[in-house]
Amino acid sequence: MPGLSLAGKRVEPVGAVPSQSFRISTAQGTGVVPIVTSLDFSKPQPKVTRVVIIFHGKGRDVEGYYRTAMEAYNLAGANASDTAVIAPQFLDDEDVRDHHLAVDVLRWRGTDWEAGAPALAPVPMSSYEVVDHLLSGLADPALFPNLKDVVLAGHSGGGQLLQRYAVVGRELPALDKARIHIRFVVANPSSYVYFTDERPAARGGGMLPFKSDGCGNFNRWKYGTLNPPGYVKIDPDHTWPQMEAAYAQRDVVYLLGTADTDPHEKDLDVSCSGEAQGPTRFARGQAFYAYLHSRHRLAWNQRMWFVPGVAHSAHKMFTSQCGIAAIFDAGHCADQTGETPR
Repeated sequence: MPGLSLAGKRVEPVGAVPSQSFRISTAQGTGVVPIVTSLDFSKPQPKVTRVVIIFHGKGRDVEGYYRTAMEAYNLAGANASDTAVIAPQFLDDEDVRDHHLAVDVLRWRGTDWEAGAPALAPVPMSSYEVVDHLLSGLADPALFPNLKDVVLAGHSGGGQLLQRYAVVGRELPALDKARIHIRFVVANPSSYVYFTDERPAARGGGMLPFKSDGCGNFNRWKYGTLNPPGYVKIDPDHTWPQMEAAYAQRDVVYLLGTADTDPHEKDLDVSCSGEAQGPTRFARGQAFYAYLHSRHRLAWNQRMWFVPGVAHSAHKMFTSQCGIAAIFDAGHCADQTGETPR
């Protein structure tokens, strides 16, 4: 029987689970995440200067996402000796039972991993902690002495995970300190985390305080900053204004398909909290970019790129000219101003 996400949508068991894995040990215990990767974490990789971590969407087709990343890699002409690709898989509880996996494999309830929720078992590890540990391994100079760039790319649900992680990720300062540049490629997510109660106006563009009658969760995590998961540390050194300002200066590329405009697309978040951000993914992406840019015009390091004619397809997004430019710095893509969301 398929599992349920918190939003109540059924999640079908995943088709395949890769044989490779990444083991994470914490004070709470140990968990294993399936991955597909071209890397060997057991020995130093002095030739690797760029690592791409690609994050799947709701369907959890990690092998398909890995193949897409490798196709983009080949189209970019990336040097096989200096670029590596990692694709982690966030499993549902039903996946573990359906595939008879070991008890130490991490699993979440439905799509809760998109929002940084703790795993159901074997330890309550946030999906954001998984990203932390992947990045921590890459920041180890004994293993990656010449690493210069890390690119995290996610489509749809993976884009949702990355957009929030870019705001609250604990391991990001360590990469900054190690002088490893990190880029987030956020492609076609259903929603974004807003920092105020403003949302796109229904008519005429711009932002207005959202009238929450009948939609009391619109400003709760993952849509806003209220009641975030336990992973998110809020204290005098980690306030929301500080995290927002740091996020605005992160190298983030919002990659939006111009044809991702179906308000009834089967995986679109149509909750009132999702709908408060706009009618379609294309509209929501433009609106959020305009909102954030208007708040940080003098300290801004983000870009919005359009992929013409592409709807909700990770393969077409990441193998497009703009996708290849975002992930591999090969070629160019025109920046969009985001001043007038459509």
